[in-house]
Amino acid sequence: MRRLLGKVAIDTRPLKVSAYRRLWLSTVVTAIGSQLTAVAVPKQVYDITGSSGWVGVSAGVALVPLLVFGLWGGAVADVVDRRKLLVVTNIGIAVTSVLLWLQAAFDVRSVWIVIALLGLQQVFFAANAPARSASIARLVPAEMLPAAVALGSTVMMFGGVFGPMLAGALMPVVGLSTLYLVDAVALTLTIWAVWKLPPMPPLDGVSRRPAVADVLAGFRYLAVQKILLASFLLDIIAMVFGMPRALFPEMAEKTFGDPAGGGLALGWLFAAIPLGAMLCGLLSGWTSRVYRHGVGVVVAIVAWGLAMVGFGMSHALWLAVVFLAIGGAADMISMVFRSAILQTAATDEMRGRMQGVFIVVVAGGPRLADLLHGTTGAAIGPGAATAWGGVAVVVATALAAVAIPAVWRYRFTPESVGGTASTRWPGG
Repeated sequence: MRRLLGKVAIDTRPLKVSAYRRLWLSTVVTAIGSQLTAVAVPKQVYDITGSSGWVGVSAGVALVPLLVFGLWGGAVADVVDRRKLLVVTNIGIAVTSVLLWLQAAFDVRSVWIVIALLGLQQVFFAANAPARSASIARLVPAEMLPAAVALGSTVMMFGGVFGPMLAGALMPVVGLSTLYLVDAVALTLTIWAVWKLPPMPPLDGVSRRPAVADVLAGFRYLAVQKILLASFLLDIIAMVFGMPRALFPEMAEKTFGDPAGGGLALGWLFAAIPLGAMLCGLLSGWTSRVYRHGVGVVVAIVAWGLAMVGFGMSHALWLAVVFLAIGGAADMISMVFRSAILQTAATDEMRGRMQGVFIVVVAGGPRLADLLHGTTGAAIGPGAATAWGGVAVVVATALAAVAIPAVWRYRFTPESVGGTASTRWPGG
């Protein structure tokens, strides 16, 4: 039994590397703390305005800096010391959390202040995330990269499941403003963790100011790196065609019998995908022994599409939750292999920019899915829209794998990891 658990349980070897352990612990803290703010902001906006429309506006305002500064932050992460960038951006995120706490504690009741602070916080987050992700390959040995990615992804899913639950439990007891304060304190602790990281300047040792040309160079690099292009394309296919979260409220009420004001079914629908992903992450030790990462991504996304077909055809809540959890597990596997491909196939001088594109894809895909599923669901019904979306995922994934054979041929080896000073892309 011990041998079996050793093969399937999450691989914790990267935590023996002290620098990575500090980065991972800071992710543990922020994964839960950030979810407190993610719950508090829309709740406060709704309390101030009494309008779900304003909640939608706040989400839109948060998305814009995430898209813009995700690309810019990736370029910055490639030309400066990533440790310094992490320290500065962590301080910025913590300060905005403190300001959010102050405006809530003093009951300012200005929706524009809340939205402005949220937008500013997303600017810092968008610059922080590429540097954080691009640092992993500098902190752990190449053979541990898949395991390190799985550890980070599992923590984020843990925060996605338990953070909102903790926020819901704390809010009636300590008040909304305290959620901001807890997040601010947690973020302050992470500043020390990233401060203790080793310096991570560009491999050529020269830091410089980023320019628009650096962002454009990232897109040119992506155009010639077929495996990276394919990984982003496959993620867009999975999310745009296969993420039905915009239909959860209607399905919870009309399909699974929730009352008009919301109920248990809605909570289960939103929690099922991250719950499945988290459980899969805890049993992800086997991913370290898989070397055909491209095949792993294709198979996982096909499994995601089939799970969404099953969810769309489900009329019992327990069965719907099972299919969503299976989809979450498949998405977790896809995320581990896609992130490992990004860490290994990209050279260090381009890794930050590729992480910036990754953030844009991850943030933008589900928003496009909300629009597509919302309009399609209104036309043909939520169940049919979800099921046909799953079919579209399977078909489009198969076509993409045929059109870009590099994804099927790609194999991970420690020697394939980019990032040495002598490893450069043509024209870079």
